[in-house]
Amino acid sequence: MTKRAYNFNPGPAALPLEVLQQAQEQFVDYNGIGMSLMEISHRSKEYEAINSETQQLLLELLGLESGYQVLFMGGGASMQFATIPLNFLKPGKIGSYIITGSFSEKAYDEGRIVGEAAIVASNKEGKWRSLPKASDLTIDPNSAYVHMTTNNTIEGSQFSYIPETGNIPLIGDMTSGILSRPIDSKKYAMIYAGAQKNLGPSGVTVAVISDELLKEEPKHIPLILRYSNHAKNSSLYNTPPVHSIYMMNLVLKWVKKNGGVAAMEKQSIEKSNLVYDAIDGSGGFYTGNIDADSRSIMNMTFRLPSEELEKQFVKESEQHNFVGLAGHRSVGGIRASAYLAVPYEACKALADFMSDFQKRNG
Repeated sequence: MTKRAYNFNPGPAALPLEVLQQAQEQFVDYNGIGMSLMEISHRSKEYEAINSETQQLLLELLGLESGYQVLFMGGGASMQFATIPLNFLKPGKIGSYIITGSFSEKAYDEGRIVGEAAIVASNKEGKWRSLPKASDLTIDPNSAYVHMTTNNTIEGSQFSYIPETGNIPLIGDMTSGILSRPIDSKKYAMIYAGAQKNLGPSGVTVAVISDELLKEEPKHIPLILRYSNHAKNSSLYNTPPVHSIYMMNLVLKWVKKNGGVAAMEKQSIEKSNLVYDAIDGSGGFYTGNIDADSRSIMNMTFRLPSEELEKQFVKESEQHNFVGLAGHRSVGGIRASAYLAVPYEACKALADFMSDFQKRNG
């Protein structure tokens, strides 16, 4: 077998090797039916079983045994930025947004197109280095919802608390942090995430919505955009990405088998600490982009003394079997995305490479 790359891609991202191997075994013939899942009807009993089981697995791992439904949708998290205000932002109400990075800004921009939107708090003036404190949040009581991005993929920050919003529904974009640590999921009226980071391959987005919020029946938008319609049809209103959902099913089983969300958090802290220790122990050769109390355990971002050194770092890293370490094109620098399927060994190898690179170039 070809040596596996140290995959730090920000998404689509690493998948567990055993999940890939399991899918490979069943790729041509799924459970003896004489067809691949990529050929199967989404109305078949085989797929309906996968559809239902995957929904229940995700609810179980999130600690949401009742009162919520899982929807499988298309368009990525970016589609949700628009679909949320279309469904929930009624005339006379305000969509409230906590702005902590590029993706929360995009969500806010979509909200402003649909209706009235307001910024609850923003750390943009501080170049995203630290996240707003709970005491910084000013929520308009006329808000239809409060939207937050719990982990900022590009910037490399992560909330350590869940805002208290009272009776106002809290909506969380958890695309790059879902299942990375235990949370009180019931504090959210809606959680959504593109699958391509912690849940599986690209092609499907999950929206976990409370039964209370699903009572909203926006008659002014097409059926295909209504959450309530997808819920009534168990995510089978239109043809779902069958194979992507099957892969998510395998990943969720892998998470459960390997100790669940608590174990994922422990491993993620250990992995990210390897990289952060290399940054903090470099005497300033590496500088973290985010203050220590706001750092993400999923996306570690840092800079080197010059852009020339950063380019050299990325070039040499690729020669040493590392993939995906260049920072997002909008901010530059270096970014290591160590999602759930990235093994400890990859982060250890990265920390060792960082130390060696500094010795040769510091």
